[in-house]
Amino acid sequence: MNKLVLNSESLNKVLEERKLSRQEIIQIYENSQNNPSELFLTSQKLRDVFKKDTVTFSKKVFFNIINLCKDTCSYCTYKSEPSEQKMSMMSKQEIKQLLILAKKNRCVEALFVTGEQPEQKYQEARDWLKINGFKSTAEYLIHASELAIEAGLFPHTNAGNLNKEELKELKKTNVSMGIMLENTSERLTKKGMPHYLATSKIPKARLEVLENAGSLKIPMTTGVLVGIGETPIEIIDSLLTIRELHETYGNIQEVIVQNFQPKQDTVMNSFPPANQNYFKTVVALTRIIMPKMNIQIPPNLSPNSYHEFLSLGINDWGGVSPITPDYVNPEFSWPEIEKIEENSKNAGYELKCRFPIYPEFFSFLDKKLRSKMKDIEDEYGLVSETYWK
Repeated sequence: MNKLVLNSESLNKVLEERKLSRQEIIQIYENSQNNPSELFLTSQKLRDVFKKDTVTFSKKVFFNIINLCKDTCSYCTYKSEPSEQKMSMMSKQEIKQLLILAKKNRCVEALFVTGEQPEQKYQEARDWLKINGFKSTAEYLIHASELAIEAGLFPHTNAGNLNKEELKELKKTNVSMGIMLENTSERLTKKGMPHYLATSKIPKARLEVLENAGSLKIPMTTGVLVGIGETPIEIIDSLLTIRELHETYGNIQEVIVQNFQPKQDTVMNSFPPANQNYFKTVVALTRIIMPKMNIQIPPNLSPNSYHEFLSLGINDWGGVSPITPDYVNPEFSWPEIEKIEENSKNAGYELKCRFPIYPEFFSFLDKKLRSKMKDIEDEYGLVSETYWK
Protein backbone atom coordinates (compact mmCIF):
# COMPACT_ATOMS: atom_id res chain seq x y z
CA MET A 1 0.00 0.00 0.00
CA ASN A 2 1.19 3.54 -0.78
CA LYS A 3 2.97 5.26 2.14
CA LEU A 4 0.80 8.36 1.75
CA VAL A 5 -2.34 6.23 2.00
CA LEU A 6 -0.99 4.61 5.16
CA ASN A 7 -0.27 8.05 6.58
CA SER A 8 -3.78 9.29 5.77
CA GLU A 9 -5.38 6.23 7.35
CA SER A 10 -3.43 6.67 10.60
CA LEU A 11 -4.09 10.41 10.77
CA ASN A 12 -7.79 9.87 10.10
CA LYS A 13 -7.78 7.34 12.92
CA VAL A 14 -6.55 9.92 15.43
CA LEU A 15 -9.13 12.43 14.20
CA GLU A 16 -11.74 9.79 15.06
CA GLU A 17 -10.28 9.77 18.61
CA ARG A 18 -8.76 6.32 18.30
CA LYS A 19 -5.35 5.79 19.93
CA LEU A 20 -2.38 5.32 17.63
CA SER A 21 0.08 2.48 18.18
CA ARG A 22 3.83 2.99 18.45
CA GLN A 23 4.35 1.56 14.97
CA GLU A 24 1.72 3.85 13.47
CA ILE A 25 3.38 6.89 15.05
CA ILE A 26 6.80 5.84 13.77
CA GLN A 27 5.28 5.36 10.32
CA ILE A 28 3.68 8.83 10.44
CA TYR A 29 7.05 10.32 11.37
CA GLU A 30 8.89 8.51 8.59
CA ASN A 31 6.26 9.34 5.98
CA SER A 32 6.30 12.99 7.00
CA GLN A 33 9.97 13.49 6.27
CA ASN A 34 9.37 14.40 2.64
CA ASN A 35 6.07 16.23 3.14
CA PRO A 36 4.88 17.03 6.69
CA SER A 37 1.87 19.10 5.59
CA GLU A 38 -0.73 16.41 6.34
CA LEU A 39 0.73 15.80 9.80
CA PHE A 40 0.78 19.53 10.53
CA LEU A 41 -2.79 20.00 9.33
CA THR A 42 -4.03 17.12 11.47
CA SER A 43 -2.25 18.42 14.57
CA GLN A 44 -3.84 21.83 14.10
CA LYS A 45 -7.30 20.28 13.64
CA LEU A 46 -6.88 18.33 16.87
CA ARG A 47 -5.66 21.40 18.71
CA ASP A 48 -8.64 23.45 17.55
CA VAL A 49 -11.15 20.71 18.36
CA PHE A 50 -9.92 20.21 21.92
CA LYS A 51 -8.48 23.64 22.82
CA LYS A 52 -10.70 25.96 20.72
CA ASP A 53 -9.52 29.46 19.80
CA THR A 54 -7.50 30.39 22.89
CA VAL A 55 -3.85 30.10 23.85
CA THR A 56 -2.81 30.41 27.47
CA PHE A 57 0.19 31.44 29.53
CA SER A 58 1.04 31.81 33.22
CA LYS A 59 2.19 35.22 34.44
CA LYS A 60 5.03 34.23 36.73
CA VAL A 61 7.95 35.34 38.82
CA PHE A 62 11.03 33.09 38.77
CA PHE A 63 12.60 32.38 42.18
CA ASN A 64 16.15 31.15 41.63
CA ILE A 65 16.24 29.67 45.12
CA ILE A 66 19.62 27.89 44.91
CA ASN A 67 21.52 27.01 41.75
CA LEU A 68 24.19 24.80 43.24
CA CYS A 69 23.58 21.29 41.92
CA LYS A 70 25.08 17.87 42.60
CA ASP A 71 24.76 16.90 38.92
CA THR A 72 26.44 18.13 35.74
CA CYS A 73 24.56 18.13 32.41
CA SER A 74 26.56 18.76 29.24
CA TYR A 75 24.23 21.56 28.08
CA CYS A 76 23.34 23.34 31.35
CA THR A 77 24.35 26.85 32.40
CA TYR A 78 21.86 27.06 35.27
CA LYS A 79 24.18 25.21 37.63
CA SER A 80 26.70 27.36 39.46
CA GLU A 81 29.80 26.64 41.47
CA PRO A 82 30.28 28.46 44.80
CA SER A 83 33.07 30.61 43.32
CA GLU A 84 30.93 31.92 40.45
CA GLN A 85 29.29 35.32 40.47
CA LYS A 86 25.98 33.87 39.25
CA MET A 87 25.59 31.70 42.36
CA SER A 88 22.20 32.19 44.00
CA MET A 89 21.16 31.23 47.52
CA MET A 90 18.07 33.29 48.32
CA SER A 91 17.43 34.31 51.91
CA LYS A 92 13.94 34.35 53.39
CA GLN A 93 14.00 38.14 53.24
CA GLU A 94 14.92 38.11 49.54
CA ILE A 95 12.04 35.73 48.84
CA LYS A 96 9.63 38.02 50.69
CA GLN A 97 10.86 41.10 48.81
CA LEU A 98 10.46 39.40 45.43
CA LEU A 99 6.97 38.23 46.38
CA ILE A 100 5.99 41.84 47.13
CA LEU A 101 7.34 42.95 43.74
CA ALA A 102 5.55 40.06 42.00
CA LYS A 103 2.23 40.94 43.59
CA LYS A 104 2.71 44.59 42.65
CA ASN A 105 3.17 43.48 39.02
CA ARG A 106 0.11 41.22 39.24
CA CYS A 107 1.99 37.98 38.74
CA VAL A 108 0.04 34.82 39.49
CA GLU A 109 2.64 32.04 39.61
CA ALA A 110 5.58 31.76 41.99
CA LEU A 111 7.99 29.44 40.18
CA PHE A 112 10.47 27.93 42.64
CA VAL A 113 13.55 26.38 41.02
CA THR A 114 16.59 24.76 42.61
CA GLY A 115 19.54 22.66 41.62
CA GLU A 116 19.43 18.93 42.30
CA GLN A 117 19.89 18.23 46.04
CA PRO A 118 22.75 20.73 46.44
CA GLU A 119 23.27 19.96 50.13
CA GLN A 120 24.51 16.48 49.18
CA LYS A 121 27.57 18.00 47.49
CA TYR A 122 28.22 21.49 48.84
CA GLN A 123 29.06 22.63 52.37
CA GLU A 124 27.94 26.11 51.26
CA ALA A 125 24.43 24.75 50.68
CA ARG A 126 24.38 23.05 54.09
CA ASP A 127 25.52 26.28 55.76
CA TRP A 128 22.86 28.30 53.89
CA LEU A 129 20.14 25.91 55.01
CA LYS A 130 21.38 26.03 58.63
CA ILE A 131 21.43 29.84 58.68
CA ASN A 132 17.85 29.90 57.45
CA GLY A 133 16.73 27.23 59.92
CA PHE A 134 16.25 24.20 57.63
CA LYS A 135 17.78 20.76 57.19
CA SER A 136 17.07 20.28 53.48
CA THR A 137 16.30 22.23 50.33
CA ALA A 138 12.88 20.57 50.26
CA GLU A 139 12.10 21.96 53.74
CA TYR A 140 13.09 25.41 52.55
CA LEU A 141 10.83 25.06 49.50
CA ILE A 142 7.90 24.16 51.74
CA HIS A 143 8.48 27.37 53.72
CA ALA A 144 8.90 29.46 50.55
CA SER A 145 5.66 28.03 49.17
CA GLU A 146 3.82 28.99 52.36
CA LEU A 147 5.16 32.55 52.01
CA ALA A 148 3.92 32.69 48.42
CA ILE A 149 0.42 31.59 49.37
CA GLU A 150 0.33 34.22 52.13
CA ALA A 151 1.36 36.86 49.59
CA GLY A 152 -1.40 35.85 47.17
CA LEU A 153 0.69 33.96 44.59
CA PHE A 154 0.40 30.30 43.64
CA PRO A 155 3.51 28.09 43.82
CA HIS A 156 4.78 25.73 41.15
CA THR A 157 7.99 23.95 42.18
CA ASN A 158 10.70 22.46 39.95
CA ALA A 159 13.30 20.94 42.24
CA GLY A 160 14.44 17.76 40.55
CA ASN A 161 14.07 14.30 42.02
CA LEU A 162 12.08 14.91 45.19
CA ASN A 163 11.08 11.83 47.16
CA LYS A 164 7.49 10.85 47.83
CA GLU A 165 7.32 12.38 51.31
CA GLU A 166 8.72 15.69 50.02
CA LEU A 167 6.18 15.69 47.19
CA LYS A 168 3.39 14.98 49.68
CA GLU A 169 4.38 17.95 51.87
CA LEU A 170 4.77 20.33 48.94
CA LYS A 171 1.35 19.35 47.63
CA LYS A 172 -0.19 21.20 50.58
CA THR A 173 0.90 24.57 49.16
CA ASN A 174 1.78 23.93 45.50
CA VAL A 175 -1.07 23.99 43.02
CA SER A 176 1.18 22.08 40.60
CA MET A 177 4.73 20.86 40.26
CA GLY A 178 7.09 19.99 37.45
CA ILE A 179 9.96 17.78 36.38
CA MET A 180 11.23 17.40 32.83
CA LEU A 181 11.50 13.78 31.77
CA GLU A 182 13.68 15.00 28.86
CA ASN A 183 14.16 11.53 27.42
CA THR A 184 13.70 7.90 28.47
CA SER A 185 16.80 6.72 26.61
CA GLU A 186 19.45 5.06 28.78
CA ARG A 187 21.87 5.65 25.89
CA LEU A 188 21.89 9.39 26.68
CA THR A 189 23.35 8.60 30.13
CA LYS A 190 26.41 6.80 28.74
CA LYS A 191 29.92 8.26 28.61
CA GLY A 192 30.18 11.09 26.09
CA MET A 193 26.41 11.69 26.16
CA PRO A 194 24.63 14.71 27.73
CA HIS A 195 23.38 12.98 30.90
CA TYR A 196 26.55 11.02 31.72
CA LEU A 197 27.37 13.05 34.86
CA ALA A 198 23.75 13.62 35.88
CA THR A 199 22.53 10.69 37.94
CA SER A 200 19.18 12.40 38.51
CA LYS A 201 18.53 12.21 34.75
CA ILE A 202 18.62 8.41 34.74
CA PRO A 203 15.20 7.62 33.25
CA LYS A 204 14.17 5.26 36.07
CA ALA A 205 14.85 7.98 38.64
CA ARG A 206 12.78 10.57 36.76
CA LEU A 207 9.95 8.12 36.17
CA GLU A 208 9.83 7.25 39.86
CA VAL A 209 9.21 10.93 40.68
CA LEU A 210 6.43 11.15 38.09
CA GLU A 211 4.87 7.89 39.32
CA ASN A 212 4.97 9.09 42.94
CA ALA A 213 3.39 12.38 41.91
CA GLY A 214 0.74 10.41 40.06
CA SER A 215 -0.12 8.29 43.08
CA LEU A 216 -0.36 11.50 45.16
CA LYS A 217 -2.61 13.15 42.55
CA ILE A 218 -0.30 16.13 42.04
CA PRO A 219 -0.90 18.01 38.75
CA MET A 220 2.43 17.70 36.96
CA THR A 221 4.20 19.43 34.11
CA THR A 222 6.74 17.32 32.28
CA GLY A 223 8.19 17.19 28.79
CA VAL A 224 10.93 16.33 26.34
CA LEU A 225 14.11 18.11 25.30
CA VAL A 226 14.54 18.03 21.55
CA GLY A 227 17.90 18.04 19.76
CA ILE A 228 20.36 16.77 22.41
CA GLY A 229 21.49 13.80 20.34
CA GLU A 230 18.42 11.60 20.67
CA THR A 231 17.02 9.60 17.76
CA PRO A 232 13.47 10.18 16.47
CA ILE A 233 12.48 6.77 17.88
CA GLU A 234 13.81 7.77 21.31
CA ILE A 235 11.77 10.97 21.32
CA ILE A 236 8.64 9.05 20.23
CA ASP A 237 9.20 6.48 22.98
CA SER A 238 9.61 9.29 25.53
CA LEU A 239 6.32 10.86 24.46
CA LEU A 240 4.60 7.47 24.61
CA THR A 241 5.90 7.02 28.16
CA ILE A 242 4.32 10.35 29.13
CA ARG A 243 1.06 9.25 27.49
CA GLU A 244 1.15 6.00 29.46
CA LEU A 245 1.81 7.86 32.73
CA HIS A 246 -1.19 10.09 32.12
CA GLU A 247 -3.40 7.11 31.20
CA THR A 248 -2.37 5.44 34.46
CA TYR A 249 -2.60 8.38 36.88
CA GLY A 250 -4.47 11.16 35.05
CA ASN A 251 -2.25 13.89 36.52
CA ILE A 252 -0.05 15.10 33.64
CA GLN A 253 -1.47 18.57 33.10
CA GLU A 254 0.85 19.72 30.33
CA VAL A 255 3.75 18.61 28.16
CA ILE A 256 6.61 20.97 27.32
CA VAL A 257 8.33 20.38 24.00
CA GLN A 258 11.61 22.26 24.43
CA ASN A 259 14.15 22.84 21.70
CA PHE A 260 17.84 22.56 22.57
CA GLN A 261 19.84 25.76 22.23
CA PRO A 262 23.65 25.54 22.68
CA LYS A 263 25.18 27.64 25.43
CA GLN A 264 28.66 29.03 25.94
CA ASP A 265 30.76 27.54 28.72
CA THR A 266 29.21 24.09 28.33
CA VAL A 267 30.51 20.84 26.87
CA MET A 268 27.86 21.07 24.14
CA ASN A 269 28.60 24.69 23.21
CA SER A 270 29.42 23.77 19.60
CA PHE A 271 26.49 21.37 19.23
CA PRO A 272 23.96 22.69 16.70
CA PRO A 273 20.55 23.92 17.91
CA ALA A 274 17.58 21.65 17.33
CA ASN A 275 16.77 21.47 13.63
CA GLN A 276 13.68 23.60 13.03
CA ASN A 277 11.88 21.12 10.77
CA TYR A 278 12.60 18.25 13.15
CA PHE A 279 11.41 20.33 16.11
CA LYS A 280 8.18 21.26 14.34
CA THR A 281 7.56 17.61 13.49
CA VAL A 282 8.07 16.57 17.13
CA VAL A 283 5.62 19.26 18.28
CA ALA A 284 3.00 18.05 15.80
CA LEU A 285 3.62 14.41 16.80
CA THR A 286 3.09 15.33 20.44
CA ARG A 287 -0.42 16.54 19.58
CA ILE A 288 -1.04 13.39 17.51
CA ILE A 289 0.10 11.16 20.38
CA MET A 290 -1.82 13.08 23.07
CA PRO A 291 -4.70 14.85 21.30
CA LYS A 292 -6.31 16.33 24.44
CA MET A 293 -3.11 17.30 26.26
CA ASN A 294 -2.04 20.87 27.04
CA ILE A 295 1.13 21.30 24.98
CA GLN A 296 3.54 24.21 25.16
CA ILE A 297 6.79 25.46 23.71
CA PRO A 298 8.87 28.14 25.49
CA PRO A 299 8.44 31.27 23.33
CA ASN A 300 11.79 32.74 24.34
CA LEU A 301 13.66 29.76 22.84
CA SER A 302 12.07 30.37 19.42
CA PRO A 303 12.01 34.19 19.51
CA ASN A 304 11.45 34.70 15.78
CA SER A 305 9.07 31.85 15.09
CA TYR A 306 7.16 30.86 18.26
CA HIS A 307 3.82 32.04 16.84
CA GLU A 308 4.20 29.56 13.95
CA PHE A 309 3.77 26.68 16.41
CA LEU A 310 0.14 27.61 16.99
CA SER A 311 -0.56 25.93 13.66
CA LEU A 312 1.32 22.81 14.78
CA GLY A 313 -0.75 21.89 17.82
CA ILE A 314 0.40 23.89 20.84
CA ASN A 315 -2.08 25.71 23.08
CA ASP A 316 0.14 27.24 25.75
CA TRP A 317 3.24 29.44 26.13
CA GLY A 318 4.15 28.28 29.64
CA GLY A 319 5.26 30.74 32.29
CA VAL A 320 6.30 34.22 31.16
CA SER A 321 7.71 36.75 33.61
CA PRO A 322 7.52 40.54 33.31
CA ILE A 323 10.09 41.04 36.10
CA THR A 324 12.58 38.15 36.28
CA PRO A 325 14.75 36.47 33.63
CA ASP A 326 14.67 32.83 32.60
CA TYR A 327 17.56 31.75 34.83
CA VAL A 328 17.76 28.40 33.04
CA ASN A 329 18.15 30.13 29.65
CA PRO A 330 19.40 33.61 30.61
CA GLU A 331 20.56 34.43 27.08
CA PHE A 332 16.95 34.22 25.85
CA SER A 333 14.77 37.01 27.22
CA TRP A 334 11.03 36.56 27.60
CA PRO A 335 9.05 38.25 24.85
CA GLU A 336 6.85 41.03 26.21
CA ILE A 337 3.42 39.72 27.12
CA GLU A 338 1.83 42.39 24.92
CA LYS A 339 3.87 41.13 21.97
CA ILE A 340 2.87 37.52 22.65
CA GLU A 341 -0.75 38.64 22.74
CA GLU A 342 -0.36 40.48 19.43
CA ASN A 343 1.32 37.53 17.70
CA SER A 344 -1.27 35.11 19.06
CA LYS A 345 -4.10 37.35 17.83
CA ASN A 346 -2.52 37.62 14.39
CA ALA A 347 -2.42 33.82 14.24
CA GLY A 348 -6.13 33.69 15.09
CA TYR A 349 -6.00 32.92 18.82
CA GLU A 350 -6.95 34.88 21.93
CA LEU A 351 -4.35 35.04 24.70
CA LYS A 352 -5.62 34.24 28.20
CA CYS A 353 -3.81 34.02 31.51
CA ARG A 354 -4.12 30.82 33.55
CA PHE A 355 -3.10 29.72 37.00
CA PRO A 356 -0.09 27.35 37.30
CA ILE A 357 -2.79 24.66 37.31
CA TYR A 358 -5.23 24.16 34.44
CA PRO A 359 -8.99 24.33 35.23
CA GLU A 360 -9.52 20.66 34.39
CA PHE A 361 -7.25 19.74 37.33
CA PHE A 362 -8.88 21.94 40.01
CA SER A 363 -10.48 18.86 41.59
CA PHE A 364 -6.97 17.70 42.59
CA LEU A 365 -6.58 20.66 44.96
CA ASP A 366 -7.22 20.89 48.66
CA LYS A 367 -10.36 23.00 49.27
CA LYS A 368 -8.43 25.67 51.19
CA LEU A 369 -5.89 26.07 48.41
CA ARG A 370 -8.63 26.08 45.79
CA SER A 371 -10.60 28.78 47.63
CA LYS A 372 -7.62 31.17 47.55
CA MET A 373 -7.86 31.33 43.74
CA LYS A 374 -11.43 32.62 43.68
CA ASP A 375 -10.64 36.33 44.09
CA ILE A 376 -8.84 36.62 40.75
CA GLU A 377 -10.62 33.85 38.83
CA ASP A 378 -13.02 34.31 35.91
CA GLU A 379 -16.02 32.14 35.03
CA TYR A 380 -13.85 29.76 32.97
CA GLY A 381 -11.35 28.98 35.74
CA LEU A 382 -8.72 31.26 34.21
CA VAL A 383 -7.24 34.44 35.66
CA SER A 384 -9.53 37.41 35.33
CA GLU A 385 -8.43 39.76 32.55
CA THR A 386 -8.97 42.75 34.83
CA TYR A 387 -6.30 41.29 37.16
CA TRP A 388 -3.46 40.26 34.86
CA LYS A 389 -3.55 43.05 32.29
